[in-house]
Amino acid sequence: MWAVMTVVVIFEFSVGATLGKGLNRGIATLLGGGLGVVAHRLASFAGEKPESIILGLSVFLIASVVTFARFFPKMKARYDYGLLIFILTFSLISVSGYREEVVLDMAHRRLSTVLIGGSATIFICIFICPTWAGEDLHKLTAANMEKLGAFLEGFGRVYFPEPNDGNLENKMLKDEYKSVLNSKAIEDTLTPLEMREKIKEPCVKMSSECSYALRELAVWIEMMTCSLTADIHVVKAKASAKKLKAQLKTGLWPDTDLLDIVPAVTVASLLIEIVSCTVKIADSVHELALLSKFKMPNAKMTKQLSLERVVSGTFSIEGSHNVNIIVE
Repeated sequence: MWAVMTVVVIFEFSVGATLGKGLNRGIATLLGGGLGVVAHRLASFAGEKPESIILGLSVFLIASVVTFARFFPKMKARYDYGLLIFILTFSLISVSGYREEVVLDMAHRRLSTVLIGGSATIFICIFICPTWAGEDLHKLTAANMEKLGAFLEGFGRVYFPEPNDGNLENKMLKDEYKSVLNSKAIEDTLTPLEMREKIKEPCVKMSSECSYALRELAVWIEMMTCSLTADIHVVKAKASAKKLKAQLKTGLWPDTDLLDIVPAVTVASLLIEIVSCTVKIADSVHELALLSKFKMPNAKMTKQLSLERVVSGTFSIEGSHNVNIIVE
């Protein structure tokens, strides 16, 4: 029975989760059973009458301590299942009976059946159609970066449309940036057209270059191969961000009400922050590539990539929200 229950409770979708739950159950069963036998043996030395009192106190004290330990966030996140099994096993073994041979036999049967069920589950999970969480995380990270790149491309094209774009609402990119488009109608009515035209070029450049960079980095992660393209797009996005910040600080709208330009400035400020976040993502992917030893196309490519990183310097953009707008 315990073997069947072990298979039911520790079987998870991924190999890592099954191993973690199996180790939790195995170690908790071993410790709980061993401590239960020790508590029963010590209580038996006190005599027949006080034995039940000592066993009751030991169960109460140990179960209380372990139960309160489950309330700590770190313990609950990683060892909650193991602590629960420890309480159940200790209580079951220590109060199962007063005869020592019965206690030892029950502890032995519980531990052996748990090991049998856990071993069978781990064998099936590893060798029969295994699912590795690391592989899923690898693909999910690349897919999320691809979606983020599609979002930035769509945002730039919709907020600053071109005459030949046509109706973008029916295109595939719509679903990737739908949440941003919810506020588009209000911003269109509040923002002066001349204001949008003045910041259109750097904003579109930032969104498109960030999109290209993120999609290239997604390919990096998916293929585990480095290239120069992502760094080039990041440098171009950084240059556009600096250009936009310079435009916002010069005060090019002397006859414009400050409240009218707030929506456009908000979009510009967010795009600058997006560039900063893209830079951080690029640096993280570079660090991942170094630690995971991503493949380089060839030696010439590697040398050129290192030179590009040195020439471009640090990618971080400081004070992305510290934009002073001068309106005379």
